[in-house]
Amino acid sequence: MHMITEVAINANGQGLHSITTRIQSALSSATHGEGLCTLFLQHTSASLLIQENYDDSARIDLERWLNRLVPENDALYTHTLEGADDMPAHIKTALTATQLSIPFRDGQLMLGTWQGIYLWEHRHGAQQRRVLLHIAKD
Repeated sequence: MHMITEVAINANGQGLHSITTRIQSALSSATHGEGLCTLFLQHTSASLLIQENYDDSARIDLERWLNRLVPENDALYTHTLEGADDMPAHIKTALTATQLSIPFRDGQLMLGTWQGIYLWEHRHGAQQRRVLLHIAKD
């Protein structure tokens, strides 16, 4: 069986937004048994990642590090039509990921104890993002 469903995520500005509960809920209502859930983000200025879900400082440090690595207003950027955060957002997406694959069993994602799924919004303004879930099972 293969199935695709869409989850809309409202990201209220730049940062790591936990989406584990939303993804788990979509998966639980769609299937049981064992299989693989692939998440695909349909955007070029945001990312998906699995990160620590216990201590906020790990996510804060990660965001600060990436912002230092890819600063806004760099003189090299020519793609500035949508603002100072536009080209840095595209670079950050290129350095991270727009898809994840996570196994599931009995309708539950098989994440580790301290793992959560995050949408990493790279733009400052509020955005609505779409995540496709491709569910594959025997």
